[in-house]
Amino acid sequence: MQRPAALASQMIDDARVRVTRFDFAPGAETGWHRHGLDYVIVALTDCHMTLEEPGGATRSVTIPAGQSYARAAGVEHNVINGGEGPMAFVEVELK
Repeated sequence: MQRPAALASQMIDDARVRVTRFDFAPGAETGWHRHGLDYVIVALTDCHMTLEEPGGATRSVTIPAGQSYARAAGVEHNVINGGEGPMAFVEVELK
């Protein structure tokens, strides 16, 4: 299935951090990727994410607007907006 791509807007990229805003239309995706750095996500909207994971697993996660979470480098997935409205978050990668 062909999905629209999420829009990634780089905000900061310096010696210490890379900060990127991701905006998703309903059904949009990041595409498969592996995180090379530890990172923090801050939800700007309620984020109803469908996560495709290696091995074919899929799970749904909701992150309320204003909430955040952190993950270690090495995470591999495809993030899809599983909600009915636009979704946005900011990703802060720690160099």
